[in-house]
Amino acid sequence: MAEDKAILGGGCFWCLEASYLELRGVTKVQSGYAGGHVANPSYKQVCSGNTGHAEVVEVTFDPALISYADLLDVFFTIHDPTTLNRQGGDVGTQYRSVIFFASPAQESAARAAVEKFAKIWDGKIVTEILPAPVFWRAEPEHDNYFARNPYAGYCQAVVAPKVAKVRKGFSDRLKSKAA
Repeated sequence: MAEDKAILGGGCFWCLEASYLELRGVTKVQSGYAGGHVANPSYKQVCSGNTGHAEVVEVTFDPALISYADLLDVFFTIHDPTTLNRQGGDVGTQYRSVIFFASPAQESAARAAVEKFAKIWDGKIVTEILPAPVFWRAEPEHDNYFARNPYAGYCQAVVAPKVAKVRKGFSDRLKSKAA
């Protein structure tokens, strides 16, 4: 199995991690930080908004089971790509909408996805499309956050509705549907 990786930022990384872990073909999702100017930043530093990093996930996937374009379809469905530097109540550049591409093919797919979803979203899409920088792994307490804290207020109010969107809109791609 030849795996590939995608680095995506669409607000809080807990939302993206929980959503992508639902999908068949996704083998790992790692929360982290990318796009800033501080080496090995901490969550506290990134949340200050002073490091330039975005909260992102590094999605490891099997392109034979799920395509990069499919990952982008999920990305543009579960977050609002029209709000600059915010997702709901999460405000700051660390919550920006960003796709970090690792190849010309990923860049092309990202630009095509923006064109596709520009016809669906009412506002202008503000998602940045940039070359993949260094990915810094988030602290272990962020791993599988939603699975470990499903009844926490933030998880109930913010993460759970995004996971529900994936379960409803991409039911044919869920791991539970695998043969």
